[in-house]
Amino acid sequence: MQHKKESRPAAKGLNVIFGPGLIKAGPFKRMAAVLSIQELSKAYGTVKALKQVSFDVPEGSVFGVLGPNGSGKTTLLGILLDVLRADAGSFAWFGGIDPAAARRQIGALLETPNFYHYLSAVRNLEINARIKGRGADDIDRVLEVVRLSHRKDSRFSTYSLGMKQRLAIANALLGRPRVLLLDEPTNGLDPEGIAEIRGLIQELNQQGVTVIMASHLLDEVEKVCTHVAVLQRGDLLVSGNVGDAFRAETLLEISAGDTSRLQEVLQRLPGLKSVSINGRILSLSLAEEMSAEAVNRFCFEQGVVLQHLQLKKKSLERQFMELTKGGEVH
Repeated sequence: MQHKKESRPAAKGLNVIFGPGLIKAGPFKRMAAVLSIQELSKAYGTVKALKQVSFDVPEGSVFGVLGPNGSGKTTLLGILLDVLRADAGSFAWFGGIDPAAARRQIGALLETPNFYHYLSAVRNLEINARIKGRGADDIDRVLEVVRLSHRKDSRFSTYSLGMKQRLAIANALLGRPRVLLLDEPTNGLDPEGIAEIRGLIQELNQQGVTVIMASHLLDEVEKVCTHVAVLQRGDLLVSGNVGDAFRAETLLEISAGDTSRLQEVLQRLPGLKSVSINGRILSLSLAEEMSAEAVNRFCFEQGVVLQHLQLKKKSLERQFMELTKGGEVH
């Protein structure tokens, strides 16, 4: 069965996806891209982990790859690091330079490195720098960046979970990479540890590092990221600037004495995008040009006097849940 692609208007600076393909609608303001992804697909047997995923990551951004667990985020990062091979599609780092040269400019944390618990932070980083073949002269700097200089001689086993994660990020920063890839960087941390990692990501970005992070937490992406791509069961649902991707949508709640008559009148309301009903309250999603005053006037002219009218904003969480409806959310 083939899915028909439906074209709808998109917000400026935003790619909106309907069906399995990517629709690029309206003008798209482009920044220089450190990464360009074109129609990447990957399957594990009958499970399609990625389905023709395409988007660009602007240089200097904090780019969140957001989606429920099982949406394809980790698979995507694995392909970008050449740990996995895509079935179809392509990607290019830094305008298409040699892959080996590109990898030397990328620091990654897909899972916690295998640090030796009985060794100090310095000794662990020395070993990892030797394995990478770079960064041996960078250890003091990265420990300072992640605020572990005062514990650099302490054994890894004495570190808290947040400190262990910060050391893992220090390891990824060895060699001064231009891009940092992080898979669920705050997973399992307490609120204090989460705040520390968020602050660190923002500081690194202010220093010029482009950060690409996978997360299933909308709150994390909203607070840290400048751009986002939302995945659900391998499909790219939306990508672009965070403010555009999760633009607060206006909802209007109304009611009248005759609900059936009100519903009939609303079928002729210009600019009505959708309507849902909860008891006697109807929730309207409206085009930007439609105001509450215009709706009230229209209903009155049609012989319906509204008893209730209230403007509301659709929360980011509700938009995300609607986007990923049907996905496995944890």
